[in-house]
Amino acid sequence: AALEQHVRDICREIVADARERREVEFVHDVAARLPTQVIGELFGIPRQDWGYLQKLAEMTTSSQDPDLYGPDNAEGQAGAEMASYAMDLARSRRRSDRADDLTAEILATDFGGSPMSDVEFGGFFVQLVTAGNDTTKGMLSSGLLTLLRHPDQLARLRADPTLLPTAVEEIVRYDNPLHYFRRTALVDTELAGTPIAAGDKVAMYYTSANRDERVFADPQTFDIGRKPNPHLSFGMGGHFCLGAHLARLEGRVFFAVLLDAFGTIDLSGEPVRVRSNLNNSLKTLPIRLAA
Repeated sequence: AALEQHVRDICREIVADARERREVEFVHDVAARLPTQVIGELFGIPRQDWGYLQKLAEMTTSSQDPDLYGPDNAEGQAGAEMASYAMDLARSRRRSDRADDLTAEILATDFGGSPMSDVEFGGFFVQLVTAGNDTTKGMLSSGLLTLLRHPDQLARLRADPTLLPTAVEEIVRYDNPLHYFRRTALVDTELAGTPIAAGDKVAMYYTSANRDERVFADPQTFDIGRKPNPHLSFGMGGHFCLGAHLARLEGRVFFAVLLDAFGTIDLSGEPVRVRSNLNNSLKTLPIRLAA
């Protein structure tokens, strides 16, 4: 309940800023703010640093799009800078008595006989922020665009907010934030009659898996009430997304706050997709808002 209230407060602040502007570029001005600000709140990061972390997080995943990446090796430099920030945060927290955030809790936890070092915390923090930023930003942006392109489903959601949980599941099925994920086979095996040898590289394409006609009825239909919805967008098994619960919570709360604040949401220009062979997301989404 406390986490949900934190997320709701952040969503309300972001939406209030959008209300003042009326016309916004939704991807960076709205959606991108939520995941880094939630992480900032949970880890006890000063509010004045949230925007800085958002910028670094976006730089670490932008190398394939010439409109987004900066100088050569900007991606690596951003990751190193974020790790350095996290290590400074760890050193600062160890010297303080503060124990009310995830930073303090993680640093006080025993991992196999010893606490996490500052360097280990830095690497963990970069992975956490990078993984959670782009996918959540993509879920919110693509989710809004899909709702706008399916006005019947948007009207249905406005009329019945209890559909928010299933709507979020359908958004991540229909507009999964990643194109694919790759794994390496550890043993010889066979999949659907195709032999796979140990060491072979295999990839699952989420868009295909999430539209498997053997699993989903009318898989090309966007249905916010779809049940069951055994999509694979959060992975499975030992590699199941550690942030799935938080992503679902952010999606539910964000769309509840957004739709409550604005009776009319329209496109004010053409959306543009990111050029990436991994991220299935939007680069820009210009929208117009009215109460």
